[in-house]
Amino acid sequence: MFKMTQKGPGRFYREGISLLELAEQFPDEDSATQWFESVLWPNGRKCPRCHGDNTYETNNGNGMPYRCRKCKRYFSVKTGTVLQSTKLSLKKWVWAVFLELTSLKGVSSMKLHRDLKITQKNAWHMLHRIREGLFPRIMEAFEGPVEVDEAYIGGLEKNKHEDKKLNAGRGTVGKTAVMGVKDRDSNQIYAQVIEDNTKRTIQKIINETRSQDAPVFTDEHLSYEGLTNHTSVNHSQKQWAVSTMLGELAHTNGIESFWAVLKRAYHGTYHHLSKKHLNRYVTQFAGKHNLRDHDTIDQMRLAVAGMAGKQLRYKDLVS
Repeated sequence: MFKMTQKGPGRFYREGISLLELAEQFPDEDSATQWFESVLWPNGRKCPRCHGDNTYETNNGNGMPYRCRKCKRYFSVKTGTVLQSTKLSLKKWVWAVFLELTSLKGVSSMKLHRDLKITQKNAWHMLHRIREGLFPRIMEAFEGPVEVDEAYIGGLEKNKHEDKKLNAGRGTVGKTAVMGVKDRDSNQIYAQVIEDNTKRTIQKIINETRSQDAPVFTDEHLSYEGLTNHTSVNHSQKQWAVSTMLGELAHTNGIESFWAVLKRAYHGTYHHLSKKHLNRYVTQFAGKHNLRDHDTIDQMRLAVAGMAGKQLRYKDLVS
C-alpha cells in the first residue's frame, strides 16, 4: 500500500503540488502509467479478471501489455476500472484528476476540453468517471455529534421560461432536495439527493449514517422531531446556536458551509445541474471534502484507487 501522509491540523498544512511540479513528475506517458500501476496495484501486478498474480509482459501491440497465465486474458492497468476502453493518454488523466481535485468549485467540461485539447464530449465523460472515484467508500457510522441539513438545488422560478415554470409557488418549488450529514469528530460528510423531505426519509438516512444515539444537531424542520439525542436551533427565530446539557454548542454551520461550496460550484462553474446527474455532483463534492486534509498527491491516489472495479460507459450516462 502507498503511504498516506496527512498534515495536521487543518487543510492549510497539507502539501500541495504546483503545475510545474506536476509537469516534472509526469513528463511522459511512461511515468503516468507507472504511477497508475503503483496506485491500482499497490501489492504488485494482478489480473483484474481472475485476480491472479502470475502474469507477464507481452509485446502484442494491442494496448494490452500484460497477460495472465491463469485465465489467458490480456489486460492493462485500465482494465477493470472506469478507465477501461478510454483512448485518452494516462498523462491526460493525471492532469484531469489534478485539475478537478485542486479546483474548489470543480472544473467544467468546457474548460477541461480547452486545457487538455480533447473534445467536450470526452471531457464530460472523463469528469463523470473521475466522480466515480470520489463516490463515498464504505464509511464507519459517524460517532457524532453530527450536523444535519437539507439544501435545494435548481434555478429560480422567476428566471425560467414560461413553458418551464411550474406556477406552484416560490422558494423550493422546482428544485431538487439534497440532504447532508456532517460528523464533527471526523470532519467527514455524507450527502445525497432525496426524493422528498418527509420524516421517514430523513430520519432513515440519519439513523443509517450515525452510530446509535450519536448527538444530532439540526434546524427546526418538523421532519427531525422524534430523533433520539436531538438538539435543534430555530433559524426562523434567528437562533443560530444553543448550548446542550453536555456543553456542546449545537448549530449547523459546518454542513451549511458545505452547501455554500456546492452552490458556488452550481452558479459559478456548471450553471445547470440536471436532476438525472445531480447526485453524482453532490457525492463528488462530499468526496472532495472528505479528502481535503490529505496532501494533493494522496488525494489523487485515493481518487484513482476509487476507480477500480467500476465501469461507466458514455451510453449509460446519456440513456
